[in-house]
Parts: sequence; C-alpha cells; structure tokens
Amino acid sequence: MKFPWRTYAALGVGVALITMAGCAPAGGGDAGASPGGDVKIEFQTGLGTDDPTLKVLTTITKACAPDGVDVALVPMTNTYEADMKVRLASGDVPDIWSTHGWSLLRYSEFLEPLDTQPWAKNFNPALDAAMMNDAGQFFALPINTDVAGVVYNKTVLEDAGIDVKTLTTWEAFGDAAATLKAAGITPISASSKDSWFAGNVADFGASGAYTPEELETLRAGTFATDGYAALLGEIETWAKAGYFNADFTSATMDDLARALGSGDTGFIFVQNYLVASALGFNPDAQLGYFPIPGFVTDPYLIGGEGTAYGVSKTSKNKDAALAYIDCLAEPSHIGTLAGAIGGIPGLTNATSDLGALQDSYDEFVADGNFRLEPYFDRVYLPNGMWDTMVTTTAAVITGQSDVPAATSQMEQQFNALFGQE
Repeated sequence: MKFPWRTYAALGVGVALITMAGCAPAGGGDAGASPGGDVKIEFQTGLGTDDPTLKVLTTITKACAPDGVDVALVPMTNTYEADMKVRLASGDVPDIWSTHGWSLLRYSEFLEPLDTQPWAKNFNPALDAAMMNDAGQFFALPINTDVAGVVYNKTVLEDAGIDVKTLTTWEAFGDAAATLKAAGITPISASSKDSWFAGNVADFGASGAYTPEELETLRAGTFATDGYAALLGEIETWAKAGYFNADFTSATMDDLARALGSGDTGFIFVQNYLVASALGFNPDAQLGYFPIPGFVTDPYLIGGEGTAYGVSKTSKNKDAALAYIDCLAEPSHIGTLAGAIGGIPGLTNATSDLGALQDSYDEFVADGNFRLEPYFDRVYLPNGMWDTMVTTTAAVITGQSDVPAATSQMEQQFNALFGQE
C-alpha cells in the first residue's frame, strides 16, 4: 500500500469486507451461513478455520444476513491469494472477499465503491492514504486496525530478566535472544510452511534498514542492495546462532500459536491476530507486542490495511451484499469483530476490548511516540515480489542460500517486475 507512515494512535482501521455473488465457494467448506434463503452470497473471509474472528463473524452473520439471504462464510486456504487472482482473471468472482491489504491497489477495479454507504462518514481518516483513491473513494469496510510489532510472551521475557522497553536496537534484541536460548527457550519462531511468517521476518525489518532517501530510490525503480543485505545479514546471524525454531520448515500457524501461548518461544514477527489464537491454546498466557528496532532508524510499528472486506461490483446480489456489509459496520458488530483479535475498530464510532493487548497499546501506541511504517513490500517493491521475499528469507534461515545470493535474487526480481508496474 502506497501511503506515508502515520502514528499508530491515529490509526483506527485494518479490515475490509468484500461481498460478491453468483459463484460456488472456492476451496474449503462453509464455516457458517445465515438461515435458509433463496439468495446465496459467497463470502471469502480470508480467515482460517480456527481463527477467533471467523467464529465471531459466524454469530454476527446470523443477525446481519438480510431476510431470505444465505451468506456462506468460506474459510481461507493456504493458496488464498493465488486463488483470488485466478478467479478474478476468469470472471469467477465471489460476492464478498477479504482484500488482505490490497483493496485499493489490486482489487479496486473489481469492487463496489463504499464511500457513499451510511457508515462512510466514520471511516478513519488515518487510512485515507492506504485505502482511498484520489477521487475520495474507498472499496472495503475496515474491520480492525492492522498495527503490528514483535509479538512476545511476557512471562518468558520477565522470567529471563528481559525488559522489552530496552530492545530498541537489533544488538539488544540479539542479546535477548541469546539469553532466551541459554534458558532453553526458542528465541524466535517462524515458518516456511505457513510461509508468510518467514516473509514477515524480512518485511517487518526492511523499512528500518533504509534511509528516507534510499526508500525513495526504491520507489523510483532502483533496488538499493546495502540495506537489504544488512537485514538478511542480521537474519543469517540469528539462524547460525540457532535462534529459530527447530521445526521452521514444518511448523503450522497453530504450532506457532501454541508455542507462543505455552511459553516455548519468546518472539514472533507477526500481526496481532496470532495472540488470539495463542490464547485459545492457553487462556492464561501473558502476551504483548513492542516496536521493531531499526538498522538506520528509530524503532517503529508497522501496519496498513489489515482485515478488510469489499463487495464485487458485478455481484448479482449486490444490494443484499451491501446491506450485509452495512450491518457489519454497526458499532456493536464491528467493535466485536475487532475485539476478537484485540484490534482497534476501523470506524471511529466504534470501540473494542483490546484484552491481552491493552497494556501494549497503552505503552507503545496511545501516546503516539512511535511512527507507523507501511508494510515494506506494499510500498517499496513491485507487485509480485512477496513470494521472492519469502523464499529468499527462508533460504537464508535454512542455510540454503547466503546473503549475497539472496540479495542478488531480490534485485533481479525487482528489476524484472518493476517495469511491469
């Protein structure tokens, strides 16, 4: 998403609802549907089967589905993004789908503008640059705020004598990782099986590896290798020190959530949704997040458009889909959905219970002292680079590639794709 950094305190949205119709669900069964009706709406939720948000959405859907309308909630598959590309290209468009951060840049041509809906006046202006075009249109309902840092287990760090407020440099972070390893705790957990975890390790840290001038160089079409090599060099150092989980190549999201909740790992580079999953394994876990250290910048938080849903502009049941979205936007509903993952609602007239993450919000967000950087790949890399970021990062972690080779691969792919933008 091409938008400047904002303070986390200003941000209030991260999800978008997308409604579409006239198609059979692609992949996975229905997680739930409204009571029987003649109109069928397919909702590709972008949520895993065990995601707490999906369970809440299922309950709210029973109240929000218009009379005579079945809303089929389809859980996410591991190939969700690729599946959506194929479906949109072939015209097999769902009625509603999750835009996973791309409602404006990738999906807006397929979506119904939502800026004239009754709730639009409450759209958080902090999301304008991320989700709104030059004409003032936006194309998804933001459900929760996507602002992330390094997620951690508070009990594990406290028992090891580590204060996250001191982890303002990568050197301090590395020292903390060494302390955890010496205590028999896996310092950092990630996965190349559920591959976005591997990608996040690089994506979260990349923005802090470049000066503002170097970031503009990237935007202009020249890949600056030094910053990325420094980032991968740090990751390689962690890997060689044995800081990553032993099951890196096979771990699932549930495995990582369980490790976080049980205290088997200290740090995970992931959005806050994993906290809710971890609490599902251990409701008593004490979890939080803290700002990401920078290589050449001060610590920062990272975010942009998060969970968001939009409506297909070609849906045969567009009116029903829009009515359903309008109901989801009601303050009580959107607040409950955002609260399911401890997130801030995407509309300014709603509130949510931040639960386990309230302390982290109060410590690092409420005062606005830490800037919010956009996800690196959405702003500074051409479309299509995510998979390369994932594979090169994973290869460095597993030792299948070294830093020069992985950096070179990123540069080559950058150059190949930039001209296609």
